[in-house]
Amino acid sequence: YTLQNDTDSWLGADDEPLSGFSWRGGSERDTTGILMWSKVYPATLANGEKIAVILMDTQGAFDSQSTVRDCATVFALSTMLSSVQIYNLSQNVQEDDLQHLQLFTEYGRLALESTESTPLQRLQFLVRDWAYPYEADYGANGGKKLLDKRLKISDRQHPELQSLRKHIKSCFSDISCFLMPHPGLEIATNPRFDGRLSEIQAEFKKQLKVLIPMILAPENLVTKKINGQVVKAKNLLEYLKSYINLYKRDELPEPKSVFMATAEANNLTAVAEAKDLYLQMMDNVCGGAKPFLATADLESEHQHCMDTALRQFQNKRKMGGEEFSQIYI
Repeated sequence: YTLQNDTDSWLGADDEPLSGFSWRGGSERDTTGILMWSKVYPATLANGEKIAVILMDTQGAFDSQSTVRDCATVFALSTMLSSVQIYNLSQNVQEDDLQHLQLFTEYGRLALESTESTPLQRLQFLVRDWAYPYEADYGANGGKKLLDKRLKISDRQHPELQSLRKHIKSCFSDISCFLMPHPGLEIATNPRFDGRLSEIQAEFKKQLKVLIPMILAPENLVTKKINGQVVKAKNLLEYLKSYINLYKRDELPEPKSVFMATAEANNLTAVAEAKDLYLQMMDNVCGGAKPFLATADLESEHQHCMDTALRQFQNKRKMGGEEFSQIYI
């Protein structure tokens, strides 16, 4: 879609097998861990800003080969790295789905208390094989109707149920839901199905043409932010390495330690940007094409460039507070 969004041909030919991330039918999982597509897709926002779109696929939750810790780690990592997290559910949004979501996003609650802003961005519930269009229509409108009902808070609810819903709403800046029809029983029971559009129900294809632009159209793209700051593609690696090191520990980390890992990556990014500024300024002073400077003059310019870079580091918004940032100066 990102390559051919100006035409209706992005779905591919009717007799073309589905390619992309590895997939297959059946009761056993196909994806293990977290996969990122090897190609980064350049895109332009409605305001003209250039961004990079990275696609990610993860294993499903609670299969027979994964522990609760494995599932929580995969979901937490993918949510912290994503600007849009698609929560793929089968047939309905149940109470246990919300409880799992609360467990996976516990990081968000702590970050919210520390930064006074929603720590995570867009959560997109995607309910596949929705079988009750007479209660809520397929698509975004029906999804909103269902989600409003599931996340509704009332005085009649048990305090635990109220707390669960408040937690989820407080963690994400935007929450929406989309209801997808079943692609067809014939393909669901066919072990040789390879994704050809000609075998998929028309209603499924119709809703797919609505869903994908809702996520990937230029006016709907969401830039990745951490602590309110836009994350550049080259800096995403710092956050990824910091989170992975955190989850290598033997025990599932407390939300506080996840927050500290984010603060560390946040400060390292600020250090790298300040260092880049210092090097650029010094290159303008004494680069290869510049004339020789006396030692005293060079020392003076060095001090000026260093003070400027230090001010940039101190003025940049960072998680962890001033005391935490002191160790990076």
